[in-house]
Amino acid sequence: MSPENRIRIGITMGDPAGVGPEIIVKALSDPNAYQHMIPVIFGNPAVIRRSTDVVGGQWDVQVVSTAAHARGQHGVLEVVATSNETDLPPFGKVNPHAGDAAVKAIKGVVEAAKQGEITVINTAPINKEAVRLAGHPYPGHTEMLAQLFNVEKVLTMFVVGDLRVFFLTRHHPLKTAISLLTIDRVLEGIEQSVKQLKNLGFPDPTLAVAALNPHAGENGLIGSEEKDVLIPAVEKAQSLGLPVVGPIPADAVFYQARMGRFTGVLSLYHDQGHIATKTLDFNGTVSVTLGLPTVRTSVDHGTAFDIAGQGKADAHGQSEALRVSNQLGRLLAKK
Repeated sequence: MSPENRIRIGITMGDPAGVGPEIIVKALSDPNAYQHMIPVIFGNPAVIRRSTDVVGGQWDVQVVSTAAHARGQHGVLEVVATSNETDLPPFGKVNPHAGDAAVKAIKGVVEAAKQGEITVINTAPINKEAVRLAGHPYPGHTEMLAQLFNVEKVLTMFVVGDLRVFFLTRHHPLKTAISLLTIDRVLEGIEQSVKQLKNLGFPDPTLAVAALNPHAGENGLIGSEEKDVLIPAVEKAQSLGLPVVGPIPADAVFYQARMGRFTGVLSLYHDQGHIATKTLDFNGTVSVTLGLPTVRTSVDHGTAFDIAGQGKADAHGQSEALRVSNQLGRLLAKK
């Protein structure tokens, strides 16, 4: 396929001390990865060269001035240099210089997206502590991207096989996440989730809202959140014509969605949805950020400092993330 007909995807290198650069190289070792997309790496070319040494094989790391100049040829790793340090941080250790380099790569890919040079953003894992030590205030990738794009509200969706999970809250202590449950917030989460499912090509979706308490509260016997917040929010959404059901006990709703009963599930807090998807396929779960000017995908695992630099990292999740990037990029291109 010619460059003009392929989706151009901007890939950030992640934390240089982690497995991000390694899984990028491994995923791009598959010639099929180039069939429908042009992958452009944003980061430090020296970091990518070091990762090719870890992975092995024949690679040509080339620096391109902009993503628009990338041609997408298998065996050639095209890098937009967002940093150029040659004194690289050691593998497997929290390092503020690594955190800063990771943030620079993200800022670079955002600017490329704003200029229309790429269609989809794919991000490798960062280390939040390293980012904080580098002086950056962002609690995570999602919040960073929202601020850089000047977007107030974004929605996270996890994709693993046919299971799609949205998150009402993300990086909050559990006590805080529960306190954030209000009828209006849940209603807004339902509205946004249904909207994004339709945007992704599901004309008649069904969204399920996960319950917070065991057995969905049993009418207030095991917690009051379902009775006071979740049920009123679902009923209000239904009165507005939104295709939503629930709350459904969390120990059943994800399985039911995977079996096809629901198009997506609205998870109430971080670990509720993470446990379900990561248990199903830890390395193959893809995180998708919706509501930005472009779609962002990512693996759903961290920097794996314990195996960084050893060539042991599983790139299955990165390959899946690129596959989903291409799939969603084509949907965006049709609009």
